[in-house]
Amino acid sequence: MTTAIVYYSKHHGNTKKVLDAISENDPVTLIDITKAQNVDFTGYDLIGIASGIYYGKFHSSILQFVKNNLPCGKSVFFLFTCGAKKESYLNSIKTIATQKSLKIIGSFGCLGLDTFGPFQLIGGIAKGHPNQTDFDMAIQFYRTILSKQH
Repeated sequence: MTTAIVYYSKHHGNTKKVLDAISENDPVTLIDITKAQNVDFTGYDLIGIASGIYYGKFHSSILQFVKNNLPCGKSVFFLFTCGAKKESYLNSIKTIATQKSLKIIGSFGCLGLDTFGPFQLIGGIAKGHPNQTDFDMAIQFYRTILSKQH
């Protein structure tokens, strides 16, 4: 089973830290959408979509990338980092996935340092995250969805 994870990670690099933990333990191809223009997904069985949360949703760049580049019908999973966890963060990406007939097989979110707006005045929220526990949970999530695909 071959996996690609497309991602957008900015500010503190929280999302990239989680993806690095996964890729150090399991073979995945990480694709930074700020550096990749045209990606051929035909060789991948599974596609992860990862982002920090910006204004309550995945970053607009990753949403646009998924709309324009992901082939219809692929199996996908979502990963995100955020200052405070809410299930509604997935609404916009799930809508796009449904429109493209993507098969959603799971999602994982964990806390990540957030210093946006007024949070910078107090040094941010979710300090110390993502941490080793978050990394371990992300790795376990990935291995669980992989095992369900076989």
